[in-house]
Amino acid sequence: MSGELSGLNADGGLDLATVDGAILFGRYAFPPQRLGYCGPDDHQAVFDYTVRQRSDSGLVELERRFEGAYPYLRLIALATRIASPFDHRVVEAYWIGNETLERVSESPFYESLRERFQGRMDSRTFGWLASKLEHGARPHHNFHVFDVYTKAGLMRDRAADIRLETMDNCRISWGTVVAVDGAELVVSREPLTLRDGKIALGPARTTRVLRQIEGQGFVEDPRPGDAVSIHWNWACERLSPARLAWLRANTCRALALANQTV
Repeated sequence: MSGELSGLNADGGLDLATVDGAILFGRYAFPPQRLGYCGPDDHQAVFDYTVRQRSDSGLVELERRFEGAYPYLRLIALATRIASPFDHRVVEAYWIGNETLERVSESPFYESLRERFQGRMDSRTFGWLASKLEHGARPHHNFHVFDVYTKAGLMRDRAADIRLETMDNCRISWGTVVAVDGAELVVSREPLTLRDGKIALGPARTTRVLRQIEGQGFVEDPRPGDAVSIHWNWACERLSPARLAWLRANTCRALALANQTV
């Protein structure tokens, strides 16, 4: 992509779509970053930018260093001819899903997977992964969790329960707020489960997720009945019915694709 980031306004600053997208990215990238799973070491900077709802080139530079997620943003932007990988449409496509995600065709997605992952898998496993593109795979975070993370068959391992829990935390999930308890939300959420050897969403159960650190977080004034997105036990944002539907649809699609090779 020429210039790598061209979401600039006439004054050389970030345009509004890129500002909004970089903040949205922070909502979802911060939870695993603070646990040391991905991204640069300075998770406090990402948190501060996101809480304050402001963005500049400093945040974008930090977010480019998320080696798992950022290549997907570049892929989506290139495949849909959107100038900036941090355009709000691109970021939302990757974490939640939207119309932009549906415009990513098979060929550039295949090339991205081949470049990034073929060398980490044997030929049979990569063939399984690549075959999912023929069945509608999209570069969504939950596809990465269910299909790339598992390397097309990992769930056969006897330690599947441990990996299932990891996938459940790593995927973008959703829950309905039942109660607000200080820095935590009590939510009703459908966990991943194994059903007849396949990965599925289980019956909803009540659990707790973190919403604040030292009185600051990303979901302001939550109320019972609100739908929120969740990543690594952290409440990322409030979801509208339409965005919740996109997330659920992309999760179900990724699960169906993963179950082809479980």
